[in-house]
Amino acid sequence: MIGRKTVGSPQLFVVIYTLLASAIYFSLGVAADHAFTLTPLVYLLGGIFFLLAAMTYVEGASLHQERAGATVFARYAFNELWSFIAGWALLLDYVILIAVTTFSATNYLAAYWGELGDGALSIALGLAFIGYVAVRNVLGFSRGRAKRVAALVIADFALQIVLIVAGLILFFSWDKITGPIDIGVMPSWSGIVFAIGLSTVVFTGLESASGLSGEVAVGRRGLRRLIFSAGAAVMVIYVGVAAVAVTALPVSGGAEAIGGHWLDAPMLNLGAAFDTRWGSGSLVEYVIAAAAAATLLAGANSAMLGLSRLAYSLATNRQIPSALGRLHPSRSTPVVVIVLAAVIAGALQASQDADFLVGIFAFGALLGLTIAHLAIIVLRYREPLRDRPYRIPLSVRVGRGDLPIPAVLGALISAGAWIGVMITHRGARYVGLGWMAGGLLLYVIYRTTQGKSLTQRVVVPATALRRAVVEAQYGSILVPIFGTPFDDDIVQTAGRLAAEEANDPNRDDDHATIEALWVFEVPMALPIDARLPEAQLEGARAALRRAKAVGEEYAGVEVATATVRARGAGHAIVEEAKRRGVELIVLAAEEPSRIRGGAVLGGRASMENFVGEATKYVVNKAHCRVILTAPAARDPERAP
Repeated sequence: MIGRKTVGSPQLFVVIYTLLASAIYFSLGVAADHAFTLTPLVYLLGGIFFLLAAMTYVEGASLHQERAGATVFARYAFNELWSFIAGWALLLDYVILIAVTTFSATNYLAAYWGELGDGALSIALGLAFIGYVAVRNVLGFSRGRAKRVAALVIADFALQIVLIVAGLILFFSWDKITGPIDIGVMPSWSGIVFAIGLSTVVFTGLESASGLSGEVAVGRRGLRRLIFSAGAAVMVIYVGVAAVAVTALPVSGGAEAIGGHWLDAPMLNLGAAFDTRWGSGSLVEYVIAAAAAATLLAGANSAMLGLSRLAYSLATNRQIPSALGRLHPSRSTPVVVIVLAAVIAGALQASQDADFLVGIFAFGALLGLTIAHLAIIVLRYREPLRDRPYRIPLSVRVGRGDLPIPAVLGALISAGAWIGVMITHRGARYVGLGWMAGGLLLYVIYRTTQGKSLTQRVVVPATALRRAVVEAQYGSILVPIFGTPFDDDIVQTAGRLAAEEANDPNRDDDHATIEALWVFEVPMALPIDARLPEAQLEGARAALRRAKAVGEEYAGVEVATATVRARGAGHAIVEEAKRRGVELIVLAAEEPSRIRGGAVLGGRASMENFVGEATKYVVNKAHCRVILTAPAARDPERAP
C-alpha cells in the first residue's frame, strides 16, 4: 500500500546538513591551499550561493514534486536532453563525493595510527569504506538508522559550534587575516577563482534533499524556515571554522600551516592548535578525528542514496539503459548502479589527491546548478499559473511573466564560476568534459537504437526495473479497479493495448505491464490510516486477483497490483498516475449511459451530464491520455 507523505522540515534539514557537515572536513584544506587567508570570504560567498540555490531548489521541488532535483526542473523547462545533461553531471558529483569522503575519512583516522593515512593501507581502508557504503545502500535504510544519523548530525553541529566559539576567543585577530594578503600573488587570481568554484560543495545537500520532494509534507512557512535555517548553518559553520583556522594556524609563509601533513585532513591541525594552547595532549585531535570519520561516512552514505534516487529517475525515464537502474528483487534498491558507482569511486579514490577530486566535483556541481537556475527562470514563463507552495522572492515583471532576480544572479554566478574552474583546473577540464562527452554518446546511442526521440519523455514503470527484460512503453498503463463486473472490460481493454505493444516485432522486448490500482476512499471523519473492515480488504484483494487473472490472459502481459488510501478516488488516480509516470489511464466511466464502446479523451471536455465526479476529475487533471470505456447502453424497454 502506498504510504503517506511523512518527511518534514527536521528530516530535510538532516539530509541537507549531513553533506554540508562532511564537506567542511575535506574542503577546508584545498580551499586554504588556493585562497589562503581569504578562505573565510570564499566560504561567505559559498553561503550566498547556497541561499540562491536553496531558493531555486525549493521552488522547483514544490512546483514539480518528483524525485531528482535539477534533472526534473530541466525536463519541464527544456526537454529530456537537457534533463539528462543535468542528471549526468550530478551523477559525477555523487561519485566524486563518495570517493573524497571515504578518502578523507582514512586520513582523519590516521590521527590514531599514522599508517592509515598513507599508501596501500589507506587505499585498502578507503575501498573497505566504499564497500560498506555500497552494502548499506543495497540493504536500504531503516527508520532507526535515520535516527542515528540525525543524532550524529546534531552532535557534529554542536562540536563545530564549540570549536568556533572557543577558537574565536583564543585565536581570532584581523591582522592574521589581512596581513598576509597580496591579491594576485598570495593568493593568485586563479587560486581565488578556483576556491570560489570549490565553495559549491555546500550545494549538493540540496540536490540530495530534493530527491525526497515526492515525500515532503512541509507547508509554505516551513519551507521558508528551512531555507533560513540551512543558510544560517552554512554561514555560521563554514565562515566560522575558516576564520578560526586561518587565525589559529597563521599562513604568513603559505597555506602549509593549515594543510601541512594534514592537507587531506585539515581539521586535525586545528585540533592540534587547541591541544597546544590547552596542554591537552592529543585529546581534541582525537575527538575531531572520530567526529570527522563518522560524519564523512554518513556523507558518503547520503551521496550514494542521492545517486541511487537520481539513477532510478534516469532509468525510469529511459535516459540511461533500464538495466542500469535494475532493482534488487527483495530490497527494491538499484543494485546495479550502486555497484558501478562503488567501482568508479574506488578507482578515483586511488588517486589519493583531494585537490584533483574536489576540482572535478566543482565542475559537475556548477553545471548542474546553472541548469537548475535557468530552468526555474524558464518555468516562470512556461508554467506561470501552476501552484507554487514556495515562490522565490524579489521577482520583477518582465514581459508576460515574473523574473526571479535571485535565480538570475545564481545562474550568472554559477555559469561564470563553472567557466573559471574549467580554465584553472586541469582535472575538471579534462575529466569533467570527458565524462559529459561519454554520457552524451551513451544517451544518443541508447535513445536512437531504441527508436526514441532525444528530446521527448519516455517512461517505463518501476516494475520494469525488477526484471531482466525491459518493459514495453505501453507497460505504463494504469487501470483503477472498483470491484464491479465492468472491471473485466477495462482490464481487457488495457490488455489488448499492452499485448499489441509487447508483440510488436520492431521492439527489443516482449513484455508489458498493467498496473491495477484499488483506491480505498477513507471518509474525513476517520484518520487516513484508520483500520479498514476485513470485508472491505478482502473485497479489494479479490478484485485485484481477478484483474490479474484477466489481464494475464493476453500474451506478454503481466499485471502488477497495488492499493492506496485517499479521501477521493479521482485525486488518488491522478496522483498515482503522476507518481508512476504512466502514459495512459484506462478508466471505467460512472453512469455510462451516453457512451458506447469507449472514447479517448485527452482534453478538458465537458462531461457534466454523462459521467461521475471521479471520472470528470481524472479527465480534467490527468497529465496523460485517458481512455474512458463503458458498456453499450441497454435498450430502455428491456431495462429492469
